[in-house]
Order: sequence, then structure tokens, then C-alpha cells
Amino acid sequence: MTSHPRSFDIEALRLEFPALVGGTAFFDSPGGTQYPNAVGDAIRAALLAPLANRGTVSQAERNAAQIVQQSRTALGDFLNVESDTVIFGRSTTALTFDMSRAISKSWLPGDEIVLTTLEHNSNVSPWVIAAERAGAVIRWVDFDPATGELEVEAVREQLSDRTRLVAITAASNVIGTEPDVAQIADAVHLVGALLWVDGVHYAAHALVDVPAMGADFFTCSPYKFLGPHCAAVTGRRELLEGLLPDRLSVSPSVVPERFELGTLPYELMAGTTAAIDFLANIAPFGTEGRRQRLKSSIAAVDAHETQLRVTIEAGLAEFEQLTIHSRAKRRTPTLFVSLATHREKELSRFLGDRNINTPASHFYAVDASHRLGLGSEGALRIGLAPYNNRNDVDRLLNAVSDFFA
Repeated sequence: MTSHPRSFDIEALRLEFPALVGGTAFFDSPGGTQYPNAVGDAIRAALLAPLANRGTVSQAERNAAQIVQQSRTALGDFLNVESDTVIFGRSTTALTFDMSRAISKSWLPGDEIVLTTLEHNSNVSPWVIAAERAGAVIRWVDFDPATGELEVEAVREQLSDRTRLVAITAASNVIGTEPDVAQIADAVHLVGALLWVDGVHYAAHALVDVPAMGADFFTCSPYKFLGPHCAAVTGRRELLEGLLPDRLSVSPSVVPERFELGTLPYELMAGTTAAIDFLANIAPFGTEGRRQRLKSSIAAVDAHETQLRVTIEAGLAEFEQLTIHSRAKRRTPTLFVSLATHREKELSRFLGDRNINTPASHFYAVDASHRLGLGSEGALRIGLAPYNNRNDVDRLLNAVSDFFA
């Protein structure tokens, strides 16, 4: 992030989102953002243009090939990786299951896989199932519920010469904690293991730099950052080249195509490119390349969202009935809030009746929810996106006040 981020016209930005016209305040972005016109336009254009399976003979085939290449290039810029290491899939859950099957083929009985209690279950169950199949052992790392921190030393304590893979989130989808992934990567690589990073929540709020992070694999889902419902994973080229996923005998054997099952969703890939371009143009600095424009724009969005988060935290602190569980020093603008009377779902419905979307659940981070003492019910989650404004925040805080009146 830059030290002095550029600003942007939030009201002009909001005009690009048709879903905002109805007056709803959306605080549910950790589950998926709303979409700008540019994304819908790109999807529509892809669907209505001549389109076929990829090839070079017809215009329809060439259109599909161009969409795929443009989308890989856009995500390459977004993640700071080579475009031909970007693998597309239906969802991060599906991709993690697919990749876990390929990665675990070399695991032996007694090997160790390290997971944390901070994770979305999509970064837990695939590895647990793969470990059970191989006879490997799961070792767990707990985060501190009092601070929300996942300490590097806690991860290091679970590593050994039998560790084969560590799966960790770059940011918790409920309490927003951003572990020090780069330091964790150093520790993981020191014992010769691989680091799989779930970047789904993180990618919605930060400039992703996979090489700097030290991740061997990194996943993201465009629908968390203004794009359509699909997902991508990238990995170090030499690792991808060495993996042999299950595939059709007649399908391409090269990377990344060997990992992509069936025909790709071309229209969603076009929408992904449009989403990344939209993000890059929120607050660009000059006319540099897309990666530099992303750096400038994401810094501006981060400053905007942080300011709103601080305002919400200060407002909620006035209610002694509420507990905010998002406390880590480095965290996304995502608040996990419980009520002393355990009426989170009632508060969620109360807010929903006032067109303020703030859901309550464990949001598939069930281990984190239990670790926080919230059981399987979870808590109210307040998440921010680039299109939220101060009026949204004021409406939220006023409605919470009305709930307790």
C-alpha cells in the first residue's frame, strides 16, 4: 500500500452498481459483492458474440481463445504471477478438492498435514479427506481467540520433517485476521513442506503478491471482488508441472489446461477480466500498466474501507451488549459481532427489514466460530466493499441503536 493513497469519488463509483439503486445497504460482501455494469456488460457481450470451444479456425473459436487468454493475463496481473500458471474452476471449494487429490498422490502413511482453526471449511475438509486417504496425520494450529492472532510460532511448533503441506488462510473470512503468511512460508519451506494459501477473503481487500507472500499455491474467487461466480488457483510452475491430476485421456496435458476439467465458462472469464479492469480504474495513478493501476486503486479502496471500519467499530463500542471479535492488528474491514443475549439472527432480520444486509452465521468457518465460544450459530458479520459509503454506516449504527431501544 502507498503511504498517501489517492482518493476516489464514492458517489460516482456507486452509480456503476445497479443493485444499489434500490436503496439497500450491503454489508454482506464477504459472501460475495455486487456487480458493476462493466462486469454484466462483459458477460453479455461474450454470450451474444459468436462463441464456440476454443480453436483457431472460426471466429467463434478465436473469440473463446481470446477470452481465456485475456482472463489469464488479467488474473496474472492481479496476483503478480505468470498468466499460464492461472487455473480456472467452478469454485475455490471445487479447485481445492481437485488439487488436493493431485497433491496428495505422493503422501505416505505417517506424513503430516498442518491446518488451522482460522479457516473456511473449504481449506479444511479437502485436506482432511486427502490425508485420511493417504494415511497422513492432521496437526492443528489454534489462533488466540482473545486477540484474533494466528502466531507464526504456533505454526512453527507443529512443523516437523514429516510435514508435507500447510494450508492457511491469508485472511479470515469472519474475523478478518491476516496472518504473517510470508514468515509462515519461510518456516514451512525450512522443513521442505508446501504452503497452500486460501486467498479468497484476502484478495478482496489487498494487493495480492503471491511470490512476495511465499505461497506455493494461492486461491481466489472473483465474485468476492466484484466479479462473477468462478474461481482460480495459481501455483509455482515447477510444482504444477510435477502434478498429475485425474483427467480425460484425450484432454490437454500441458499446464494449466491439464487441471481444467471440461469446457471453461467463457462468459464468466470475460466478466473476471472486466472486474479486474474495473478495480484497476477506481483510482489509477497516471496511465501505467494494469498492475500499477491496481496498486494505486486498491490502496485507495483500502483507505476508504478502513475509515468506514473505524467508524463502525467506534459506533458499536457504545453498545455494551455487543462483542466485536475482530481484534487482530492486521485485519480486513470485516467485523464478527456477537450479542450477550445470543440474538444475532434476530438482529440480522431486524436489519434486513430495514434494507441493511448483514447476515449471521458461522459462514463455513465453523472451527473459528467454536474457538471463539460461539458454537455452530456463529455471529453477525459486517463486511465492507468499495461501494459502501458513510450513509450506509450511519444507517447501520442507527438501526442497531433502534434494536436495543
